[in-house]
Amino acid sequence: MEKKQNTLIYGVHPVLEALESGKTIDKVWIQEGHLQGQLAEILGILRQKRILWKQVPTVKLNTLVRGNHQGVVIALSSVDFTPLDIIISEAFSYGDDPFILVLDGITDVRNFGAIARTASCAGIHGILVPEQGSAPIGPDAVKTSAGALLKIPVARTNSMYHAIRQLKNSGLTIIGATEKAAEGLYQADLTGPVALVMGNEETGLSPDVLKLCDQLVKIPMSAGGVDSLNVSVSTGVVVYEIIRQRTK
Repeated sequence: MEKKQNTLIYGVHPVLEALESGKTIDKVWIQEGHLQGQLAEILGILRQKRILWKQVPTVKLNTLVRGNHQGVVIALSSVDFTPLDIIISEAFSYGDDPFILVLDGITDVRNFGAIARTASCAGIHGILVPEQGSAPIGPDAVKTSAGALLKIPVARTNSMYHAIRQLKNSGLTIIGATEKAAEGLYQADLTGPVALVMGNEETGLSPDVLKLCDQLVKIPMSAGGVDSLNVSVSTGVVVYEIIRQRTK
């Protein structure tokens, strides 16, 4: 089975072997066009296992791998995902107020890894990410996180709406960090069971997620200075304000 150092597997038979082995799949790319034969068989397995895929032009597949991809490339995840309900229940079982970090469309691998490192250092109980529109959780992310992604539980969902509703129904307050907020970070009450939502590097929180937030906070910025922070830095600022309030 052909496997590149960046965990990409390509070609019909190697992909079928990976799917049948039960390995954790992070991303799937299939060529655009009429899919038949073994590609159709792969699609059937993806549907059965509820693994999302993306159809892309052949040129995209050619940029991912140099070998004969035969119309399909998959990326194996470097971490095993944990169901969200397990993360929540384990946090409560420790006698702690759960603190979950929700990443709403963080696409840069370095940002993702840096955020995971912060989360692990702060003792956050787990991270929630969407199946689509999120940075690949491969070796680069693990390396940038200094190995934190191998220690902190990560949950993945195909419906951020339903996952956040699950957090709300479990008694967590959904706190969104956004420059659109009226309330300043240091004036907000951030105690109790919480889920902190951080948005995309360019567009911030998505509209649907923004509506689900119980509370919005913003980091104060100095007048005349740079008007925004990198998302990994912003996450660190908000996370440690929550930790400060929880440990007062």
